[in-house]
This record gives sequence, structure tokens and C-alpha cells, in this order.
Amino acid sequence: MLSADEAADLIEAIASRQDRAAFATLFRHFAPRVKAFIIRGGTDAETAQEVAQESLVMVWRKAASFDRLRASAVTWIYTIARNKRIDLLRRSARPIDTEDWLVVYAPEGEDADKSVLAGQTYTRVKELLGGLSEDQLVVIRKAFFEDKTHTVIAAELKLPLGTVKSRIRLALGRLREALEKDES
Repeated sequence: MLSADEAADLIEAIASRQDRAAFATLFRHFAPRVKAFIIRGGTDAETAQEVAQESLVMVWRKAASFDRLRASAVTWIYTIARNKRIDLLRRSARPIDTEDWLVVYAPEGEDADKSVLAGQTYTRVKELLGGLSEDQLVVIRKAFFEDKTHTVIAAELKLPLGTVKSRIRLALGRLREALEKDES
């Protein structure tokens, strides 16, 4: 089991020295976990294996862009895997299910309290998304679950770019405000 710091150290070794041993350790640890993560998103095992391998190759290529101050190694790797899966879905022209990427991943070894809190946050965000206006929900889904740019969303919905940005900003503001109230 790799700690967060050990995983970050391995990525930094890959970035600075193209350390193959560090990559092998990272690959052995994360490949099965990424594959399981992708399978939980509704992908078959063979495709999940392919996505996991492509994701870890991308870790090798993009290691220099990793910044442990901005994200943990786990978050960074799973974000790459998530994006690879979205790319795969786009290529296959299958729609992306919003539920797939609302799933909160709790890495092994985290406290049970954190896992429970993550599950509660997931449930609360799901409720809050249901409370958004249809206009706001559409742009949030396209921006965050379909990974589309504001410009692409504006073109698809035949709306001015400013309108799309305003709807996203208002929706995120409502979500943030509700979550902050929950914390107080």
C-alpha cells in the first residue's frame, strides 16, 4: 500500500529522472485500482483494462505537470483515468451517464469517517443538483459531466456564451452556498 506522499514521490521521480522503477511501482499499485474504478463506472473489464493502461501511460508522459500542492497523486491519477474514460465514450458515441462521475471514490486506507462523509456529500450534491433550474442543470451536466467547454455548450444550445457562463456561475454559486450552510 502506497501512502499519498510515496505516490507523489514516485510521480516526481518519473518527472525528474524518467525513473522506470518508480513507474513500475506506481503501475503495479494503481493499474488494478484504476481498472476497478473504471469498471464501477459501467465499463466492461477489457475496456477498463485498456483505459487503465492508457491512463498510466499518460501519467508517465505528463508526470512533469503533477503538482502535489494542487492535488494528491491519487486525485491526479483518477482524474486522468476519468478523462480517458470520457474520451473513450466520446469515440464510441455512447452517452455519458451523470451518475457515473458523481460517484465518490474513497481510496483504500482512508478513515471510515471520511468515507461516510464522502457518501453524505455525494447524496447532498445529488439532491442539490435536483434543485437547480433545468437551464442550469443542462449547462452543469455538459460542462462537468460531459467535459465540454463553455464555447461548445453555447454552440450546442444555441445560446450566447455569456448566458452559458452566467448559468454555470449561478448554479455553482447555489451549490456552494447550500453546501456552506450545511457545514455551519
